[in-house]
Amino acid sequence: MIGRGLLERLEKANKLDRLGDPLQRKLQEGLRGRVRDALHGVWLGHPLHPAIVQVPIGAWFSAAVLDALPRMETCATVLVGVGTASAVPAIAAGWNDWSDLATAPRRVGLVHAVANAVGVGLYGASLVARLTGNHRLGKQLAYGGLGAVSLGGYLGAHIVYRFAAGVNQAAPIEQQIPEGWHDLCEFRALGDNQKLVAHIGEIPVLVSRTGDTVTAMVERCGHETGPLGEGEVVQVDGSACVVCPWHGSTFRLADGAVVRGPATTDQPTLRTRINRGCVQAALA
Repeated sequence: MIGRGLLERLEKANKLDRLGDPLQRKLQEGLRGRVRDALHGVWLGHPLHPAIVQVPIGAWFSAAVLDALPRMETCATVLVGVGTASAVPAIAAGWNDWSDLATAPRRVGLVHAVANAVGVGLYGASLVARLTGNHRLGKQLAYGGLGAVSLGGYLGAHIVYRFAAGVNQAAPIEQQIPEGWHDLCEFRALGDNQKLVAHIGEIPVLVSRTGDTVTAMVERCGHETGPLGEGEVVQVDGSACVVCPWHGSTFRLADGAVVRGPATTDQPTLRTRINRGCVQAALA
């Protein structure tokens, strides 16, 4: 209960916005295009940050074990160096993801970043101490760093499991669609490379036509459930795409494939067919 109370305070700590809001704008202005997509993990199919953060954490935890054993100073020093160096790309990917978070998780994320920065600083100092022969001090600094990054990991997990940051938030919506075929709209209502929003019960579905192909996808963006039905249709590499009006995630209308982040997974699509002039959809 104590931990939960502290986390709730962080979520509501609007004083953090004095730093977080301008920092978010600076990051969004400075990180653009292919660099931004690469750091999000669009090419990988899921967020890059949680994948590559395993390298520094694994190296540092391994170093902690070796530091507890006799005559393992050299190996532990190598691992501390590997962890500290590999933290750099993990930090870059983390800040990139943070810049697209909503207010409450962004506040927690700011403290998450501070804890990790303290940890990286302590590990950097530990590496210097080890390389200058002071292994005792190096071990002490490293254990302090391990405590800091463990706190950072706890806060990072809260961002994911409390706010679903980085997960495909459209997938649970897709799972609410009943089995069987469902009427969406009349085929003649669809213009080429145009879209409309239909509903299966209360589930909004984005319907579009590219040539003779009709695509139906979950209308709520997988990144933060933005309304794709309100998004602009643009051309990207010769394909018609819809842009989420909230954070700019871009999906190809023909198949729901993600072409620009911050979303990293394709938008869930349904099977479609034309039955007596009516577009119908069913779970894939």
